[in-house]
Amino acid sequence: MTPIRAVLFDLDGVIRHFDSAHTAEVERRHGLDAGEIFRVAFAPAVLDLVTTGRITRRAWVAHVGAELDNAEAAEEWSRQPTRIDEGTLALVSELRAAGIRTAILTNGTDTIPAEIADMGIGEHFEAIFNSAEIGWMKPDVRAFQHVLDALGLAASEVFFTDDSPSKLVGAAELGMPVHHFCEVEGLRVALRGAGVLA
Repeated sequence: MTPIRAVLFDLDGVIRHFDSAHTAEVERRHGLDAGEIFRVAFAPAVLDLVTTGRITRRAWVAHVGAELDNAEAAEEWSRQPTRIDEGTLALVSELRAAGIRTAILTNGTDTIPAEIADMGIGEHFEAIFNSAEIGWMKPDVRAFQHVLDALGLAASEVFFTDDSPSKLVGAAELGMPVHHFCEVEGLRVALRGAGVLA
């Protein structure tokens, strides 16, 4: 078995979590149908534009407001409360202490650098790879290859975890060990099984 030298984390749903009730509350206050914001904001065509850096997050929110005919609702939705998963961050620190390199690969927007700074988590990771800067989004194999090239590691040396099973596909195609993240203890078990942690 090739030794794992780095663990690559998804950001949202693994390191950072959003308040699931926030969007529903915005829709309720503004008289929007349940699920309407998600339908507009995460329509594949527009999501692809913002997460590959072809439009800014500011433009994305403006588009959502225009489609809803409610700019105020879009602005409120965009200010989503978040929390850091302290258990996962503790695991990251444990990996680093064991000599394992850590990094993030996120399907993000142009504001990810500022968000990372606001969260104060940048020091825990060797690198933050953002699809809006790379130009390819997960699960495109080119996004993962970009990470491997930047880290100077082979696919078999980088363990990847994401809370969305569909995002694991590109990594697995390249030969990266992968894990569907549900909670931190499950990830810890998977890392032990891969020989990363004792």
